[in-house]
Amino acid sequence: MSSLTPLYHPVTIGNVTLSGNIFLAPLAGYTDRAFRSVCIDQGASFTYSEMVSAEGVARGSDNTESLMERAKNEPNLGIQIFMPDASVALRALPRLLHYKPTIIDINCGCPVPKVIKTGAGAALMNEPEKIHSMIKNLKEFTDIPISIKIRTGWDDSSINYKEVASAALSARVDMITMHARTRKMAYSGTADWSALKELKQYVSYRDPNVVVFGSGDLYSASDAKEMLQATRVDGLMFARGSIGNPFVFNNTIRLLQHEKTTEPTIEEKLQVMLKQLYLMGEYAGEFLATREMRKHATSYIKGMAHGGKAKQALVQCTTYKEYEHVCKELISGNL
Repeated sequence: MSSLTPLYHPVTIGNVTLSGNIFLAPLAGYTDRAFRSVCIDQGASFTYSEMVSAEGVARGSDNTESLMERAKNEPNLGIQIFMPDASVALRALPRLLHYKPTIIDINCGCPVPKVIKTGAGAALMNEPEKIHSMIKNLKEFTDIPISIKIRTGWDDSSINYKEVASAALSARVDMITMHARTRKMAYSGTADWSALKELKQYVSYRDPNVVVFGSGDLYSASDAKEMLQATRVDGLMFARGSIGNPFVFNNTIRLLQHEKTTEPTIEEKLQVMLKQLYLMGEYAGEFLATREMRKHATSYIKGMAHGGKAKQALVQCTTYKEYEHVCKELISGNL
């Protein structure tokens, strides 16, 4: 992104052009159809599925395949897969293509031990040649854009994101997103945005057609503007900062377009929360939806007056009516 490019702008990834550059990142356990749907309502330019096991896709697992279903208002969808090597990717590809992903993303940054011990996720940061093979093999059999999501390195003594980017570029990757932390940091400490700036400069020199996105420590519209200004990456992905706060997409776009931002009222927040709950119920059923929604619901009410009491009530909700009752009590101030 040049210094003359507006901070909010369309972005072209391979043969796909999207209307904006403010994305929802893939988040295991969070970015299901319901949450993606409300984020799109609130302005997200593009959304990713939860992390999907390529092995599960290859084997036709029902649980895995349900993760790749689109929301009703989701014309575009990135499907993120994790795997230890290229052979799994090729076995999974036929079934993966059945869901017509807009972009296929390879997870090279998940720090969770159960993923790493399989040789997937951030373990791949130690083996750039495997990342190269995965991308190369997928590119041979599909014209769908291929992206990777990486970290700065395994730990502070092995910062190798440029080496990984080089391997990916030589395999004709279309997009690189970096969460600017090492695997050892997981989600602690502070993201190193200076590394994002260096990555963008490095990739632009090697191949200006490959886009670079940033992730890490994005919790508000002002955070997003600061990252884009400081690093000149082509776009960004909100991850944890969007949980319970899908409104961050609309406010970010407004801020980047020099428009006035507005914080949602308590009632507006709770209306969106309930909409997400009902959407989840459409495919998961009321029993599972009311339980899965608890982790989202407690984030929606963060910072509200009487939030502590509301949180205690929400984590015990087992029906739509119970959620609705807590919301009415919060709005009326009776909780």
